[in-house]
This record gives sequence, C-alpha cells and structure tokens, in this order.
Amino acid sequence: MRTTRDSLQKMYAEGKKIAVLTCYDATFAHLLENAGIDILLIGDSLGSVLQGHANTLSVTLDDMAYHTQCVVRGSSKAFIMADMPFGSSQVSPEETFVNAARLIAAGAQMVKIEGGQIMAETIDFLTRRGIPVCAHIGLMPQSVHQLGGYKVQGRTTNEAEQLFNDAMLLQEVGAAMLLLETIPALLASKITRELSIPTIGIGAGIDCSAQVLVLHDMLGIYPGNKPRFVKNFMDGASSIQTAVEHYVEEVRAGQYPSAEHSF
Repeated sequence: MRTTRDSLQKMYAEGKKIAVLTCYDATFAHLLENAGIDILLIGDSLGSVLQGHANTLSVTLDDMAYHTQCVVRGSSKAFIMADMPFGSSQVSPEETFVNAARLIAAGAQMVKIEGGQIMAETIDFLTRRGIPVCAHIGLMPQSVHQLGGYKVQGRTTNEAEQLFNDAMLLQEVGAAMLLLETIPALLASKITRELSIPTIGIGAGIDCSAQVLVLHDMLGIYPGNKPRFVKNFMDGASSIQTAVEHYVEEVRAGQYPSAEHSF
C-alpha cells in the first residue's frame, strides 16, 4: 500500500524523521523504497545528473512527466513527489494548474514548487483545486542566475526574516510540506518549530522533519562539485542498497546531517 500524505503527517506528528531521496527510474524506485525511503522525489536535478546540463533550467515538463511515470511503475509503497520544472510554475495560477495536473496524471501525489511569497497565490489556487503542494524556499536552483550562484541563503537578519515570513505564509495558503535548501541550521530549526507541516531539509541542519539528498550525490557517483551538506553513503557500504539503508538509519536516528554537513 502506497504511503499517503496522511501517513507522512502522522509520522511528523509522532516525531518520526522522514527519509527522502531523488529518483528518476523504475529500477531505483524499487530499490529505494525497499531500503526504507518514504518519499521518492522526481527532481529536476535530473537535468544535471542524467542529462549532463550545467543546471536544472533545461528540464521540460515532458521530461518530468516521463520520469514520474517511470518511478511510479517501479514502486508500490513510497510517496511520489515531482518537481515543477523551470517555466511551468512561473506563469499564471491557471497555467500552473494545467502543468501540475500533468504530473498528477503521471502518478505524482504532490508537486514541488520553488518560490516564497510570490508563489503564494499560485499555491493557494492549486491546493483549493485538489493538487497538494510542497513549497521550496532558501536556495532555489531555478533562480540560480537571480541569486548569483549556489550560495547559502538567509545569513543576514533581513534574509532570515524574509524566509521565516515566507514559510509562515506558504503554510497559510495551503502548502502541505516545505523544503528548506541551503540555509543556516538555526533558521531551519526555528521555522520547523513554528510550522505545523513537515519541513524537508537539504543543507538545512538536523532539526528538519525530513532530509533529502540527490541520489547520485549520496552514492558518490556524480562527477560535479559536491556541496558541503552531501555525505557519500557508499563509503564502507557493500552495495547500493546497503548505502541507502545506512542513509535511512542515520536520518531516522537524527545522526545525519551532522554539524560538518550544516551551515
């Protein structure tokens, strides 16, 4: 039986950490969920790790729908979340709904949308029409040119206040989860304490309700630069499945990310 949004909310309410990894195909979907992964995120990171682009901006809605279908066919237990790629949500709420509906039709149970206050109207529009949304703030790869590179967000008082306010607003308009990327651990902890929905951290410290990594990063096979928050779980593991099981164990136990993987 597939994990549902209610299942995840129950884990959150009980204080159980949620383990998330990106996934792009049927074979890994089967392996990851059998190793204990709760959420399979079809990330637009596929632009880098599968397609060889320098960033995520070239990924299309067709790409996301195709890979979502692949992951759904290879899994039966994990919750399925899919990224809204660049250009698919930076449009009107009505157009975003049509685009999100394609990913839901492909098998996603929730879509992930980058952006803070500016996306509040869109998230409200989608959630009122039956499309669950995970909001995404902090470092937003789709805005890498606007942000001036892959930098830690929320370091200044003003930036931290804006991220906190964004988080509160996004919950208010209906976001079911909130992904926090590359922000100071203390800020992520404060946001997590104040929200009543799960937070998913990536480079956001140990106190988030869930943790996510890009699959190819945590297996140590992506040839590009490794962010500080990445840990290679293949070190000392006898197989990919064992590496994923170690990741799940460390997330569940609150051991990953450690201070060395945080900001």
